[in-house]
Amino acid sequence: MHAILAFGDSLTWGADPATGLRHPAAAQWPRVLEGGLTGARVHADGVGGRTTCRDDDAGAAPRNGAKALPLALSAHMPLDLVIIMLGTNDLKAVHGGLAVSAQAGMRRLAEIVATFPYKPRRAVPKLLIVAPPPCAAGATGGRRVQESLRLAPLYRALAAEIGAGFLDAGTVARPSATDGVHLEAADTVALGRALVAPVTALLA
Repeated sequence: MHAILAFGDSLTWGADPATGLRHPAAAQWPRVLEGGLTGARVHADGVGGRTTCRDDDAGAAPRNGAKALPLALSAHMPLDLVIIMLGTNDLKAVHGGLAVSAQAGMRRLAEIVATFPYKPRRAVPKLLIVAPPPCAAGATGGRRVQESLRLAPLYRALAAEIGAGFLDAGTVARPSATDGVHLEAADTVALGRALVAPVTALLA
């Protein structure tokens, strides 16, 4: 049985843009991905507002991905694959709002995946970097749409540099017009389905 960690923010948690509540399990991309795989379990770890590596204690839980990732790796190892989809919250004005900063944070997360003291030490999982869908006009949090459009090219370059897998979620999903950030149920389902092929290839 392959073990996969899906590490992200509210897009991974499955936030409904209209209500702020969670989409049903059938419309959460980690569950959709798991359903499309054979012999694999997907551990979903999504927290609303999570950044790649920036402290943000304004919410109900700490939201620094670089501090949370080692805990998730500890909880779910041994792992065959780690999927990381973060960066949308790095684009908030309060965090500087720059895609290049999100790329730097993603690089740090990749380093954590590569160097964590796993048990056994040789059981280093593969990494799949997912660029979140770009924001739409009127995106909340002061996110700039132009910066969100830069995430995919920057993440693609990083993935190529470090030998990680890559998927541009913006090719299969678009944010809701309701808030310009979160995904409608159909889009989270589409993302989960789109991940089946690259995940299967990485696990082969």
